[in-house]
Amino acid sequence: MAKEKDESTEALGQYESRARRIMVVWLPMACFMFVLLFPFYWMAITAVKPNYQMTDYRNYNPLWVVEPTLRHIKFLLFETSYPAWMWNTVIVSVCSTVISLVASVLAAYAIERLRFKGARITGLLIFLAYLVPPSILFIPLAFIVFQVGIFDSKLALILTYPTFLIPFCTWLLMGYFRSIPYELEESALVDGASRWQILTKVVLPLAVPGLISAGIFAFTLSWNEFIYALTFISSSENKTVPVGVLTELVRGDIYEWGALMSGALLGSLPVVILYSFFVDYYVSSMTGAVKE
Repeated sequence: MAKEKDESTEALGQYESRARRIMVVWLPMACFMFVLLFPFYWMAITAVKPNYQMTDYRNYNPLWVVEPTLRHIKFLLFETSYPAWMWNTVIVSVCSTVISLVASVLAAYAIERLRFKGARITGLLIFLAYLVPPSILFIPLAFIVFQVGIFDSKLALILTYPTFLIPFCTWLLMGYFRSIPYELEESALVDGASRWQILTKVVLPLAVPGLISAGIFAFTLSWNEFIYALTFISSSENKTVPVGVLTELVRGDIYEWGALMSGALLGSLPVVILYSFFVDYYVSSMTGAVKE
């Protein structure tokens, strides 16, 4: 009797453990995955859905496609300037990311390793600069862009995007540099290495995950940025994907929903691919940045 009671208690414990795991882990994860992936699913089905099915919910299921078509994607790629918008977005994002990473590495290393007076306050002020809304900064930046004479050019975006990329990247790299043992630099200094040699040959090789994480962050923000691109670019051939899709595919009260969803879906693929390749580095860098 005692053995049967123990077995029943163990079975009940396993059942409760399994039920608790489902309620605490799997159910919230399923909800999270649904909320995360449903927009992509909706974009995908709308991109290949014929126009007559988009509003006829009486005869067609809005969550499924009957007789899918590639007409919207063909229209987007061959009858609009979408390829040029994509190329402009790539150029602006890559150049802005490179500039921001170079400046952030130098700033973060100086704040964390040179130990000058007021370094902590400087780091805090840099991060607070990131919290300033772009809707406040784009007016004075627009004045500078007009005065310099780079309005309606990719250079205007390449030079203004680092204003909001550098502060956060610097803060992120500060946290990662803080996790690197300072004894390594002291050993290099004893051996006669200069600060530049320490940075390039000791610190940066150890900070590759942090650099990748900051690069992904900067690239993603540059790729999706809208306010500056809308303000500083006016000609269609110089627009980026977020602005071009919205301004060129919406004509008054006519919305090209198929082309809009196709553009949004194709525009999100580069970022998704980037994250899928470097997700391990991204997670390790974020944990290193908040370790202390």
